[in-house]
Amino acid sequence: MSLQSGIDAFKIGRYQEAIELLEEFSRNCVDEISPGYLNAQMWLLKAYQATGKIEKARELCQQLMSSDNLEIRAWAEKAYPTLPQPLKTPSRSDRAPTSGVNLAMKGVGGSLALASGVTLTLLFGMVFVLGLALVFIVNSDAPVNGLAIALAIAVIFNLAAFFLSPFLMDLTQNWLYHTRWVDLAEVENLSPETARVIRRVCQQKKLKIPRLGIIDDENPTAFTYGSLPNSARLVVSHGLFTYLDDDEIATVYAHELGHIVHWDFAVMTVASTLVQICYLIYITARNLGRGGGDSKIKDAAQTAALAAYVFYFIGTYLVLYLSRTREYFADHFAAETTGNPNGLSRALVKIAYGILEEGSRSKEPSRLIEGTRALGIYDHKAAASTGTAYRIASDPQKIGRVFLWDMFNPWGWWMELNSTHPLTGKRVRALSTYAEQLGLPTEFDMGRVIGEGKTLNKSKLYGSFFLDVILYGAETIGFVAGLVIGAILWSSSQNPGLMLGIPFIGLGVGVVIKAFIMFPSYSQAPETDVLTLMSDPYASPLRGRPAKLEGRLIGRGDSGYKFGSDLKIQDRSGMLYLHYASRFGPIGNFLFGMKRVESLIGESVGAVGWFRRGVAPWMDLSQLNSESGTIVNSYHRFWSFVFGGGSIILGVVITLFMTGR
Repeated sequence: MSLQSGIDAFKIGRYQEAIELLEEFSRNCVDEISPGYLNAQMWLLKAYQATGKIEKARELCQQLMSSDNLEIRAWAEKAYPTLPQPLKTPSRSDRAPTSGVNLAMKGVGGSLALASGVTLTLLFGMVFVLGLALVFIVNSDAPVNGLAIALAIAVIFNLAAFFLSPFLMDLTQNWLYHTRWVDLAEVENLSPETARVIRRVCQQKKLKIPRLGIIDDENPTAFTYGSLPNSARLVVSHGLFTYLDDDEIATVYAHELGHIVHWDFAVMTVASTLVQICYLIYITARNLGRGGGDSKIKDAAQTAALAAYVFYFIGTYLVLYLSRTREYFADHFAAETTGNPNGLSRALVKIAYGILEEGSRSKEPSRLIEGTRALGIYDHKAAASTGTAYRIASDPQKIGRVFLWDMFNPWGWWMELNSTHPLTGKRVRALSTYAEQLGLPTEFDMGRVIGEGKTLNKSKLYGSFFLDVILYGAETIGFVAGLVIGAILWSSSQNPGLMLGIPFIGLGVGVVIKAFIMFPSYSQAPETDVLTLMSDPYASPLRGRPAKLEGRLIGRGDSGYKFGSDLKIQDRSGMLYLHYASRFGPIGNFLFGMKRVESLIGESVGAVGWFRRGVAPWMDLSQLNSESGTIVNSYHRFWSFVFGGGSIILGVVITLFMTGR
């Protein structure tokens, strides 16, 4: 087996294959001080690091540091400090001696049964009432028939979605991700403990072993779907076996088995279907209200459309709440089943690290991670902060600092409302309480995180939060306020210009006010790094923090979009998304993504902009300077003022024009 084959495999991103080739070459190499052997060891170290095998990478690096070859020794001594400190390997004191111990949730996640029952009841009620109203409109002369039809529609839609969605998902999985369906023996070869957990849980819960799938993708993820527990599908990516240890993989499978035992996928299938039915009813009633015919029927249809949209909006947030609750309970099930809550804590952090590492090696974001966001065990948008901390931390306790924002920043709670998963810090905190109940040392010192959180400046965290929420929606509030003011003035003066123009003025004023808050002066922006920004517990999606970063552009930030204009920058501490805005608007963004981004990827750059933190952190770019001398200017602030000022001018023109008529 040639050395060059292993190097070539590494260069094209086939890291596992590179490891196998390089290890075989090294075993067959007679002279361990030959240039070929030492070269193979250097590339093998890089491959270990690329696949998250940090312990092997550090062990090999230590061996090379004692090499008689001075160049190799110097290289290894320089490489060693850049290797992350591996999370500790589980010992007897890190996990419970027996599994199946009942663990109190102490209020974590609420009640799964209550959340499921309330959500489905409300959604069924919404669909029934709206379906009934719509059928009554169409069949106003036969209300009894309308009632029967409404019931039939609700039942047929939900039964069809419930039983057909798994097969549709199978087709989608095979088409998009080429899922391989495997038997338990293959899973056992990859992770023996996982096979034991699957057999034990299925035997105890009297379930058939789920249909097991593996996607040959190095982005670590896992998800389950189906209609009934005995016909469930449990799918993972190969990256799970690359980045996680045996016991950690077992906790991820246990988490997914928890979804099956709790019927979560079935409940979510029905709930999501009901929300979509609300939207379909809204569309149907809206179109009926816009058509010809009896004015009473049109008015009733428009009212039904408004009610349907309100129910769709409420239903969406009910489903998101249910989704977050089921994640807490699946984590709890995994902790009870394996007796290893620390293993799942490590798994969540390593999954974030794996997503970050795979993203740093790919010019295009992963379609697998994007496409399975709602289904997966981990929300990839939250991976940047946690993965960044693990990537460079020399001590697991240091990782906890990035959880401060999750635990204490009110924006975390606000942003979590729109997420399918709880914030990572909250999940790790819950798992830490289970470890404490089992008498285990916690993987991450969440007690210290909670203690540090209590020392944060509360007025800085909460003092202006209510005002900031209002400012965050300033453009919408301005437009609505303009409508109200315009309607009041129009009712007294009968001037249509006021009704039409003032909303645009309100919209523009809201945009301009928000722009002043979002984009403060960056002339004195401090030089910093990605991890420092991620660890800021006061970060906000509204109040941009001016910052300067030095790093390398590693790819695009737009999933599945080959002409995307957003970028990814990586420095010594982590990766961050850069949002670009052309002076020529969307057309300029497209042209920039098509013509210039490819030439910038791989270059070392300096970036200046405004850092923001939501579920996913990012920077609104102001200027980019590449090592080749290219200067890229971005115009977020410019477009905010153009749009705001244009809306104000448009509103004034409409008001004056309509007044003069």
